[in-house]
Amino acid sequence: MEIELSQVNNISPANRLKDDAGAAFVLESKGQWWHAGYHLTTAIVGPTILTLPYAFRGLGWGLGFMALTVMGIVTFYSYYLMSRVLDYCEKDGRRHIRFRELAADVLGSGWMFYFVIFIQTAINTGIGIGAILLAGECLQLMYSNISPHGPLKLYEFIAMVTLVMIVLSQLPSFHSLRHINLGSLFLSLGYTLLVVLSCIGAGLSKHAPEKSYSLESSESAKLFSAFNSISIIAAIFGNGILPEIQATLAPPTTGKMVKGLIMCYSVIFVTFYSAAISGYFVFGNKSNSNILKNLLPDEGPALAPTWAIALAVIFVLLQLLAIGLVYSQVAFEIMEKKTADVKKGMFSKRNLVPRIILRTLYMIFCGFFAAMLPFFGDINAVVGAIGFIPLDFVLPMVLYNMTFKPKRSSITYWMNNIIIVVFTCAGLLGAFSSVRKIVLDANKFKLFSSEVVD
Repeated sequence: MEIELSQVNNISPANRLKDDAGAAFVLESKGQWWHAGYHLTTAIVGPTILTLPYAFRGLGWGLGFMALTVMGIVTFYSYYLMSRVLDYCEKDGRRHIRFRELAADVLGSGWMFYFVIFIQTAINTGIGIGAILLAGECLQLMYSNISPHGPLKLYEFIAMVTLVMIVLSQLPSFHSLRHINLGSLFLSLGYTLLVVLSCIGAGLSKHAPEKSYSLESSESAKLFSAFNSISIIAAIFGNGILPEIQATLAPPTTGKMVKGLIMCYSVIFVTFYSAAISGYFVFGNKSNSNILKNLLPDEGPALAPTWAIALAVIFVLLQLLAIGLVYSQVAFEIMEKKTADVKKGMFSKRNLVPRIILRTLYMIFCGFFAAMLPFFGDINAVVGAIGFIPLDFVLPMVLYNMTFKPKRSSITYWMNNIIIVVFTCAGLLGAFSSVRKIVLDANKFKLFSSEVVD
């Protein structure tokens, strides 16, 4: 612990980063503000937005809109505050490129360094597993429509996706993903448009499904469903890697991240609300954890043109590859920091061989667990409660208060503390509700199942 903290507190940033292969190779600082916008959008606006109608069914229209709006405002505010803290530290000669180092420095606590790295690793690995799982499910969905009785199983499609991810994971740095993440931004707009139009068409067709917006029958079930939905929405808005994204910006970084946030949240506004409203309006409390499944029911005719669903699935599949890569960067920079020699070239044999081996093993690990545990809907809620809520809704407020020390009589001080208390409670209740749902669904779980549990 003492070695790690000395790297954060006692060594100048120039000397610390000069010998840091994780910083030099994976988190190289070459980007512009729009590159940060691409990275942020890929980290937040993903296929999980197709889960929003499902989250609404645990809240209803009024609470659903309120939760979505509050989460959006709070996360934008939270990321803005964290960016200000990072800018302040940089001006003070302490540029931080990792969340864990920022938290340990500002809070002056060794255990915070390990708390953040544990939560980050859990989030990033969970999203890596989820991205591979959903990409495999997309391939299975296309295959089942082409060959309804074909022999291939879900885990075989997951293996195919894993092989592609192994190849793509060899892109050396976060900055090298900028063009991929620009494509990801357009893909998110593309499949959202297709899904929204498909939902509207389904609602107006003669085969329009019967729908109801009623909630659970008992008060306790309503409460648990509501907090489970809140956890899902928190996970959708979360990213947990903002310092690492800001690290890709060429210094000085002051003000650049705010522009990136505005770009990202412009895309969020268009995609989140349109997907949530159209899906929940048409399918109500029958909304699936993946609204595409509602459009292609197991029984009866498809509720949208086959070409539109196929194109949306292809867009989702391609974006999942980008998301898996973005959330792997923290793991990759930890690997490079521990194993690479910064004095050798990025593509020298000394650094290239360990990089290929370690990144391949990491992707195989994620692919194996994706195949073994196809329980994405339930896991998503747990990740939101125990991962994203502490990192994205609580810690930024704490870091800001500790850094800028706003007056106790100021609106900022009280707003930050209210957010800390409310979302700490929401995280605890959400974690309990999410774990409860996993227990209730446990009888549906089958290792290496060919069906994803909703």
